[in-house]
Amino acid sequence: MNLNGLKDDELIFSLDIGTRTIIGMICKKDKDDRLQVLDYSIREHEKRNMYDGQIHDIEGVSKLVKEIKEELEKKQNIILKTVSVAAAGRALKTKKTFVEHEINKSEEIESFAIETIELEGVQRAQRLINEENNEQNYYSIGYTVSDYYLDEIRMDNLKGHKGERIGVEILATFLPKIVIEGLYSVISRVGLEINTITLEPIAAINISIEKDLRLLNLALVDIGAGTSDIAITDRGQIISYDMTQSAGDEITESILKEFLLDFNQSDKIKKELSTKKDHIIKNILGIEKEYTTEEIIHRISDSIDKVADNIVKSIFENNKKAPDAIFLIGGTSQMLGLRDRIAEKMEIPKDRVSVRDLSLIKNISIKDELNRPDMITPIGIAAEGLENKYRNFINVKFQNKDIQVFNTDNIKVSDIMVLTDFNPRDLLGKKGEDFIYYREGSRRVVKGNEGEQPNILVNGEVGSLQTTLKNKDIIEVTETKEPEEIRLNIYDLVSKKTPIENIFINGNPIKEDYILKMNDNISIIEREEKELSNRDDEQSLQEKLIENEKIEEKYYIDIMVNDKKITIEKETNRFIFVDVFDYIDFDRSEVKGDLCLKLNGEPAEYMKGLKSGDSLDIYWE
Repeated sequence: MNLNGLKDDELIFSLDIGTRTIIGMICKKDKDDRLQVLDYSIREHEKRNMYDGQIHDIEGVSKLVKEIKEELEKKQNIILKTVSVAAAGRALKTKKTFVEHEINKSEEIESFAIETIELEGVQRAQRLINEENNEQNYYSIGYTVSDYYLDEIRMDNLKGHKGERIGVEILATFLPKIVIEGLYSVISRVGLEINTITLEPIAAINISIEKDLRLLNLALVDIGAGTSDIAITDRGQIISYDMTQSAGDEITESILKEFLLDFNQSDKIKKELSTKKDHIIKNILGIEKEYTTEEIIHRISDSIDKVADNIVKSIFENNKKAPDAIFLIGGTSQMLGLRDRIAEKMEIPKDRVSVRDLSLIKNISIKDELNRPDMITPIGIAAEGLENKYRNFINVKFQNKDIQVFNTDNIKVSDIMVLTDFNPRDLLGKKGEDFIYYREGSRRVVKGNEGEQPNILVNGEVGSLQTTLKNKDIIEVTETKEPEEIRLNIYDLVSKKTPIENIFINGNPIKEDYILKMNDNISIIEREEKELSNRDDEQSLQEKLIENEKIEEKYYIDIMVNDKKITIEKETNRFIFVDVFDYIDFDRSEVKGDLCLKLNGEPAEYMKGLKSGDSLDIYWE
């Protein structure tokens, strides 16, 4: 119980630690289940403690956080123990990856197969992120599926379908370990524990763009001092995150240079441009002069253009087109002329670019003075804290190894496998080797038996990739059982009622039972007196196997890859571009530029069909 009579779990303390300011809030749910801001406190950094949203001076930031904490405790007569925080959008890394593999075409696709290939995609994204960032450790904080593929067709849902090959393209998001550790260091120094931790753009978009609005193609741009964080929605999902390092400080530094001022004085003038028409400016030489807002805007026009240019460029790069509308939030969103320039450069009507405040947001109870675009993110952080209590790190044991994991929404078994780089294909069970033999010189293939899938055990109970974990859980994956070897007797391939004159194996006659060996060539000679019509109601094992699709012909195509002839062999007559990578030495795990795929001189995609005689080029550009 707090000193003011409220229970601990009825209050939330949130902090938005920004490049120029730190905002602390005390919130709770009111009787109508709305988020109510009880109190708030704001501190500006006296020096450059933060650069581009990243903590650089831990002691300097800790000092301001302590001041905010003590002020709110005194005003509200409470003792604060936990806090909800957010990492800057600049720390977020995203990676799109595509993964596919063959499946049993006679069986319907189940959820487990879909989950497994998604997990493999996240793991591949994690490896690429770490490689691109000098093996820095990153936490996976979630992913969204961009597209599923069945054979060569894009699908909304794979479950229940049949096919030969499935693929998935995912957008995975990651947070560097150093960012989390910096936040934890600041919070622990002031005697607090982290209640929840999220990302600033996630907190902002969750409170400012409701889920039903995400069916529209919208861009939310949080323009702060150090960065402009961008989140894009479409088809009900957040499809992309990005950030640019052009933001409010870019404009502040332009004022500094144009009028010979120090940084803090320049920043003050920048903020007053949206509220005052005239400004008296005294520069570092002691010269005082009066300027109109219009004059100042004209002289710093290039910096405003640069901020708008970089925002528009990022949106185009991530969305490939102009969105339906753009919402601007954050302190610098109020900069005169910025909204119009974004609309002009995006080539959309000016009324499609809006500075978003809290007036249209449901389920919030605030004082009028807080109805500003720079208050959306701190209130969003508080809302995340109220909805997702006590998320930080949890410790689990996986395959007898201790694992510490950053606890986002709901940690699942699949998240642990991403962190440990467990190969998800090991969950599918081993497949036995195909058995190949020849009948009268014609190639026959008996598909290998499927091994039994291993079990995922959570605290000794059978679980799955989607099992939610809690602190101190123990996860084990049982060993895969080896599939039974294929064992064929020569007499299993003919009906017992078929009169046999002789059987030859590799040209040699046999008179007794014989267990076939790989690549044996069989020739069976029947006695002439046996009428073929007598066999109409008989069915050999071989014919039964064919009916059950256990024996299949192999198909081949000859193609040129990077001026070298190769032969591709499959059990189906459908060949696609990605099949080639199983036959050439080409490492796609290490990114060395843009991967170029060409088919007969034209750009191609992974799922493009192939035929004999095609010429392929694969290279990094």
